[in-house]
Amino acid sequence: MRIASVDILRGLVMAIMALDHTRDFFSNTGFNPRDVTEPALFLTRWVTHICAPTFILLSGLSAFLYGRGRTVWDVSRFLLTRGVWLILIDLTLIKFGWRFDFDVFRMTGGIIFAIGGSMIALAAIVWLPRWLQAGFALLIITGHNLFDPIRAHELGEASWAWHVLHEPGRIDLGHQATFYVLYPLIPWIGVMAAGYLLGPVMQLEPRFRQRVLFRLGAAITLGFVVLRATNIYGDPALWIAQESWLESVLSFVNCEKYPPSLLYLMMTLGPALMLLAAFERTQGPFAQFLSVFGQVPFFYYVIHIYLIHSLALATGLVMTGDIARTPELGFSLAGVYLVWVLVLILLYPICRWFADLKSNRRGWWWSYL
Repeated sequence: MRIASVDILRGLVMAIMALDHTRDFFSNTGFNPRDVTEPALFLTRWVTHICAPTFILLSGLSAFLYGRGRTVWDVSRFLLTRGVWLILIDLTLIKFGWRFDFDVFRMTGGIIFAIGGSMIALAAIVWLPRWLQAGFALLIITGHNLFDPIRAHELGEASWAWHVLHEPGRIDLGHQATFYVLYPLIPWIGVMAAGYLLGPVMQLEPRFRQRVLFRLGAAITLGFVVLRATNIYGDPALWIAQESWLESVLSFVNCEKYPPSLLYLMMTLGPALMLLAAFERTQGPFAQFLSVFGQVPFFYYVIHIYLIHSLALATGLVMTGDIARTPELGFSLAGVYLVWVLVLILLYPICRWFADLKSNRRGWWWSYL
């Protein structure tokens, strides 16, 4: 049985994710704009920060829900095989969607790589007692920034492992092949384990679990404000008072995503849990619209990349007469938002069709789509 609030929240963050990827293809603002003197651009990027932590948290929660009525062995085997499957898809089908080329020598470990790797880790974590699972998740999420001073180049031949685990960077595989790790695994493993631990809360009576989720989210958010204000720990960059109050606020919330710092995770997961609580009673057409996306997250992710990239190519062809693989369109933010709305409108019927198709199928392999 599906939990409507989970589908709505997942659908919301996936819709927001499409905004960031639309900006990637249709504007020339760069990969990760963080200039606090450009509030509109900064906030357009910043609001999408909620996506990756929430998506991975809910992936852990979904693993727990999958395990109801199954043995630990069944859950572990599913997490292991699905994790490997996601990594393979990220390095092939999804890679092609981002670039539209067949260059097998340049690979990137993106968000799907991080989800797959975290699932493989969770396949081992599920065998631990719940108190050890909780301690492990808490230790990773709160303590991984202690490793920030360790740099991959200092580890010599083991530098590749540190890139996979904690520090984004390029791994040279030989024969001109490279693998760039954008999403190192250590923090995300902690987030997925936390999502798995959230499972029993979602089995509580709806009104009670709503209170628990809201209070937990509010406590994490308040903790972010207090810890960030101290400038003591939790993010590699300190916040600095700026010339205006708005720029100062933006500096305050300008936390590191690669890898996600403790404060970044608190800043995003706290509000995500409060939204999950709010969606316990949310109904209506807009909730249904988001829920459709949330029911088919993997399908949505793959399709939305191909759709946005294809729209960018078509737009570039109309504007310049050239079908470049990565056209420099340079749309304004208003133009990006308009294209984003169009993308969501086009995605909805496709995802609705696949959600209906998936709901009527019982084959084991549908769990991998």
